[in-house]
Amino acid sequence: MSLDGFIAGPDDRAGQELGREGGRLFNWLDDRFGTEINGQVYAEALATGAVISGRRTFELAGRWNGDHHDGVPIHVLTHRPDEGEPPAGGTTYYSDVGACAADARAAAGDRAVMVHGAGAAQSLLRAGELDELEIHLVPVLLGAGRRLFEDIDRVELERVRCLEGRDATHLRYRVVR
Repeated sequence: MSLDGFIAGPDDRAGQELGREGGRLFNWLDDRFGTEINGQVYAEALATGAVISGRRTFELAGRWNGDHHDGVPIHVLTHRPDEGEPPAGGTTYYSDVGACAADARAAAGDRAVMVHGAGAAQSLLRAGELDELEIHLVPVLLGAGRRLFEDIDRVELERVRCLEGRDATHLRYRVVR
């Protein structure tokens, strides 16, 4: 996320999935094998046992070609489940936030669930289904784009971790209930 709260630059769409200048937010991934901190954070992401994604993110990511990482199940939170559309292997569509979160947790077992997309994160947070937030804070101001947090009521967070990597500060917060 940029310092001004954006997870994609303006005009994110097919062919420009991260928006104009939004790719800058992921430069730290170029260093994931070069520094211990970025590598650790990347390895933790790949150790998750399931993915919850918003429909828009899922589509812009090319549906991850049916495999986000290591064949973990992909749970897509959407207002339009498209029942006639055959999902890619390991992908399930949900319109119910609670059912999506419960199934993802069950599928992940004792591993964490990764969440992709502002809409999915916001829906899970509003429903009380998000336990932690992990933010990779990048020292750039994009000025416009897709915000991670919009129309969210007050939520108290407790910082669990702060790691300084090259080109990003990796923050983890627990949602205080």
